[in-house]
Amino acid sequence: MKKTLLALSIPYLLSAHSIPELFDALKSHAQTKSDEMVVKKAEVAASQATSQLYPTISLFGTYDNYSSPTNMKPIAPNVMKQMLVDNAISQPYSYNIYKGGAQFTMPIFVKSIYTMADKAKAMQKSAQAKKHINLLQNEALIVGSNANLQYLHELKRSLELKEKSLLETQKTLKIKVDNGRAPASALYKIDDGLNQVSIAKNNIDLQKQKLISSIEAITGIKLDVPVDMQEVSSVKEGELGSLKPLEEKLRASRLEVNAEKEKLYPSVVAHGSYAYSSATAYNNNKDVNEEYGDIGVVINIPLLAMSQYDSIKKSKIELRSDEVELEKLREELSAKADMLKSSLPLLDNSIKLSQKSIENKEKLLQIAKVNYKSGRLSTEEYLRYEDDVVDAKAKLYQAKAQKWQTQMQLAVIYANNIEEMVK
Repeated sequence: MKKTLLALSIPYLLSAHSIPELFDALKSHAQTKSDEMVVKKAEVAASQATSQLYPTISLFGTYDNYSSPTNMKPIAPNVMKQMLVDNAISQPYSYNIYKGGAQFTMPIFVKSIYTMADKAKAMQKSAQAKKHINLLQNEALIVGSNANLQYLHELKRSLELKEKSLLETQKTLKIKVDNGRAPASALYKIDDGLNQVSIAKNNIDLQKQKLISSIEAITGIKLDVPVDMQEVSSVKEGELGSLKPLEEKLRASRLEVNAEKEKLYPSVVAHGSYAYSSATAYNNNKDVNEEYGDIGVVINIPLLAMSQYDSIKKSKIELRSDEVELEKLREELSAKADMLKSSLPLLDNSIKLSQKSIENKEKLLQIAKVNYKSGRLSTEEYLRYEDDVVDAKAKLYQAKAQKWQTQMQLAVIYANNIEEMVK
């Protein structure tokens, strides 16, 4: 899509804010912070998965009371023989034993841990991509809402011009009615026209409040008037960037299936412990202290694990569900992008035609005013010319607003940087 500088900018000099200011406010608002919390949770989950590769070390302390003398540690037979011969030697048996020490376990080979760590990293990337897309969607909402505010602002201005024109006509007509040169019913028709303008302006104010509220909800800034904005670059087509969160989620689902299968693989885990025991020997009531430690490796080979087979089936179903969801969304976004791209030249043409239509209808209105004052045009016909000008302007402002919204929708679909597109 060719880069063009669009003349869609309408100066709103009374606005105390700007589009960059609204974008900055969005980034610090609770709406965006909520997405940041999701990313942080994903980061912690990735860290938790990786931490399973590290040793687990703990300290312990115990006190045990037994109904009969119990050994503080295993005793070799030849050592025990000497203790039985010499009662002066404290035997490491007691009714009350105190122990303190440390123990550790460390995975040497647990294939599923590595895969689950990769899955957690994929989910982290998915959360980051989702945060980025949500930010783009909210920025697009700001631009689209502001474009609608511009549309309503200009529509209200055209109604005010119509109101001014009707008031001038009413003033002239009243003189004619007072002089008997025009029927009193003509004044009622003008009054009704003014009333319809007031109703339309009131409805516009109601619509503006909704748009102002939608911007305030995600930025914390309440606008009084629409802000000035100008497109400085057009949409860059390419990959459907808005699919990035689902693509990363799909990659995580594939890794989940692999991890569930790998839980059936043999695993190798190292373990070890050290204990220092203290007690009163039961044979001579003397204090006795012993140290004991061990270190080893455990190989675990699953032979039958029905629950794990079900977990594999479940992960495959979830993977297929994610694949279908991604393919469905890809088709929907591709069709939507094609529709939006084809509508842009049509909107450009609508803007040009509306501008020409306004020019013609304003000329016709001037002629109608002259004819109405000279009595060659009825009040109803004159009011239709007033309405035609307002309708033509409404179509122009609406087409401009639709163009902004169309471009923002495309920007989100292709994950373009909206801050670089709109100033």
